[in-house]
Amino acid sequence: MQQIKGAVLKARLGFIEQHFGSPGLERVLAHLAAPDRKELERILIVGWYPFELGKRLDDAIVTVFGGGDESYFSRLGEASADQNLGTLHHAFLVEGNPHAFLAKAPTIYRMYYETGRREYKQTGEREGVLTTYDAETFSGPDCLTVIGWYRRALEMCGARDVTMVEEECRARGGAVCRYRVKWG
Repeated sequence: MQQIKGAVLKARLGFIEQHFGSPGLERVLAHLAAPDRKELERILIVGWYPFELGKRLDDAIVTVFGGGDESYFSRLGEASADQNLGTLHHAFLVEGNPHAFLAKAPTIYRMYYETGRREYKQTGEREGVLTTYDAETFSGPDCLTVIGWYRRALEMCGARDVTMVEEECRARGGAVCRYRVKWG
């Protein structure tokens, strides 16, 4: 069973509380079953948790605040990058060298997900491709948080006008999740 780090769940909960306060967080939690609420109350950022718990949390977030629009998760990914790369994983950032940062994708992936792998291939002076292979579970919202996370992380490295497009997605029937990234 695919597992994710508690830091992923904490970032989502923190985003909700920061933008919508405690009442907003309570609204999201109210959309979850009692066992999920209990588990989310005691999340450790270094602990491993079922991917499905994160998926249920994502579903609750998009229902309560996204109006059913999953693109909301790219903003959540950006906030997660600010939180995690601004503190806990700041050493991953490479100021002025986005390719050096992206080359760390395999290591970064293993910090947040238990199975599967992510690779980076530079395809131009200011572009490349990130590809996620062999993840046991996947979801559209999770892919959108990946896009937001990497877009914000690249900005933190000094990249400007970052665009990231998911060219292939397992949640939409693809064999892998492949993201093309470019910056100015």
